[in-house]
Amino acid sequence: MRTVLVVGAGQSGLQLALGLQAKGYEVTLMSNRTPDEIRAGRVMSTQVMFDTALRHERDLRLNFWEHQTPRIEGLGVSVAAPDSAAPDGAGRAVDWLGRLRGYAQSVDQRLKMAGWLDAFVQRGGRLVVHGATVADLDYFSGTYDLTLVAAGKGELVSMFERDPARSPYDAPQRALAVSYVHGLAPRPEHPGTEAVRCNLVPGVGELFVMPTLTTSGRADILFWEGLPGGPADVFQGVKDPAEHLALTLRLMEQFTPWEYERAAEVELTDAGATLAGRYAPVVRRPVGRLPGGGLVLGVADVVVANDPITGQGANSAAKCAASYLSSILMHGDKPFDEAWMKATFDKYWFTTGKPVTTWTNAMLGVPPEHVLNLIGAAGQLQPVADRFANGFDNPADFDDYFYDPQDAADYLAEVTREAEPEPSSPESSSSDPSSSVPGAVPAE
Repeated sequence: MRTVLVVGAGQSGLQLALGLQAKGYEVTLMSNRTPDEIRAGRVMSTQVMFDTALRHERDLRLNFWEHQTPRIEGLGVSVAAPDSAAPDGAGRAVDWLGRLRGYAQSVDQRLKMAGWLDAFVQRGGRLVVHGATVADLDYFSGTYDLTLVAAGKGELVSMFERDPARSPYDAPQRALAVSYVHGLAPRPEHPGTEAVRCNLVPGVGELFVMPTLTTSGRADILFWEGLPGGPADVFQGVKDPAEHLALTLRLMEQFTPWEYERAAEVELTDAGATLAGRYAPVVRRPVGRLPGGGLVLGVADVVVANDPITGQGANSAAKCAASYLSSILMHGDKPFDEAWMKATFDKYWFTTGKPVTTWTNAMLGVPPEHVLNLIGAAGQLQPVADRFANGFDNPADFDDYFYDPQDAADYLAEVTREAEPEPSSPESSSSDPSSSVPGAVPAE
């Protein structure tokens, strides 16, 4: 029986450990916390998992909370009008909702990771509760056929060299602030639709609102991504959860009043319902070398850590775990050498990591005119809104129309033609595909 050590009990580490366990591998899992400590701790993320990632969980029968969790059927984009930062400003230059082909879901990782850890132990897995160091892995590496590092923070990350060609940023691009709340009212324009709401505020940042299942039931996540040094970069040093929520609501009132209007009765879900921080997006080389010469393979955000602006962290982790699991099973009894490790990472990088990184880095910058035209046109052309929304499940689709101005113009022209009524209405046609944009979208 082949032996595997998995270090890290997040989405990718646990999904891999449980997947290998189900295939007959002898798996040891190292976690720095017990299941009960995870449940009682602070929120860890803002995960919304789209259809492909959810299917990976279903394939392993790990969808324990699927019937309890809100089914997210759409993804909406709102862009604040130029005067919305003023005290009397309440306008949106753009507001639309794209429909997802397959529903998305969000389960608080405190609930999910604790439950998966319990399942791993109940199924006979060996759990070691210990904050692993490089020295620990150096000592243990010879005991296992393969060591996988899925702990994206701390000392272990230092084993993986930064890849400068794939890492354009050397500093955080957003200041992050999360609140899990009960009591948020539905959007009045779509009261029966669960949806992720992406609110873009030029010069300030982004507010994301997303339904979730937490330890106390159905809830919503309020997530500010503030430009560093900007008006929403105000959470550093805030320790009191009540103050954190008050700051969140104050920013909503000033910059996204349409979201603030439904937050009159919100309250934090629990004492650990807030989180703030920042990190620099980075891609690292996948193979780490231990002091004694042993090799370890980095998993998910250990080697590809993107800003959460595109909501891909948990999705990429699930896809990475599924890709690595396939590569391990296909490798049979052959040694897990450096060539295999690099090939395993490359398979994940080119199918998932690269498309996600390209899209995320594009969204972190000031949007060019053709992107503003696409976002604006989605307000009048439902196929554009739907395609953009479903790109969160398959970011590779953005390659076909999002990055190149001519590709975007050709795509809008095609969709506009398909949406036109019969030629008997001459005023309905236009040679300019960007004429569908409902007003000017302000650039940052």
